Amino acid sequence: MEEKYGENIYAPFNSGSYAKNTAINTKFDFDLVAPFKRNAFGSNGTLKEMYEDVYNFLFEKYNINNDKVKDQKVSIGITFKTDDGEVKIDVVPGREFNQDQYKDDQNLNLYINNKYGLFEQGSDRLKTNIDAQLNNIKDRANAEKNSIRKIIRLLKVWKKTKGDYPTKSFFLELITLKTFDNKDVTGNLWDKLKIVLEYIRDNVTNDSFKLTDPGNSANDLMDTLETYQRQNLSNDMKNMLDRIDENDENIKSYFPENQKFKIEDKNNGYGKNNGMPIPPPKLNFG
Repeated sequence: MEEKYGENIYAPFNSGSYAKNTAINTKFDFDLVAPFKRNAFGSNGTLKEMYEDVYNFLFEKYNINNDKVKDQKVSIGITFKTDDGEVKIDVVPGREFNQDQYKDDQNLNLYINNKYGLFEQGSDRLKTNIDAQLNNIKDRANAEKNSIRKIIRLLKVWKKTKGDYPTKSFFLELITLKTFDNKDVTGNLWDKLKIVLEYIRDNVTNDSFKLTDPGNSANDLMDTLETYQRQNLSNDMKNMLDRIDENDENIKSYFPENQKFKIEDKNNGYGKNNGMPIPPPKLNFG
């Protein structure tokens, strides 16, 4: 991309779970932000033109050998086939507010290519600061890494079991942090996770509940879900809590271990009293 766009693009950077150290070893992907200069696509260039130009470039470059390039909500997904499965890269094109301003404030406008909750297709009102989002997660997770990172990873493992689920990982990260801000999150790992699940269950259907984007206080992440999707999320949390309360063994269906990297240490196994499995330190990826 830097070869293609030259001086019109700032250095693309990793914005996802690898950068935040919240990756799980059951999903192999990268999130790559591509920050463009304000006039990269002409003085009157639109965000739509930016998105489509990047999509066309990536499609021509990588949609070969059964690899797949597809347009998504705000990103462009590239899936590479490997001997062990797939590796996915999501490229998020963004444009600085004013020419040559990005290095000073890191603020970007994103393009809504497909309807994204309450954000309509074609909207250019999604303004954010990816660096602020990264620092928010990293700073908090570093300070309380024995709880926050483990819970975020477990929620992402659960999300993966749901397939194409509308709730984004960033949403789960922020609502985990908000739980820690508003509740007394104590006990063993299951106790803490349970408090987070209950907090999600009880709050996401509340119209007054806000989930503020640390990259732009005017963005409410609740707007990324429609009303029925909020209700479904709440229902999923309730059902999960009820089933686990009925039988500890049900934890395994909601938070399955990756058999390829199965943890043999019994002290780190399933069960509400023994804690819950997370990737071993050298396998915190994916």
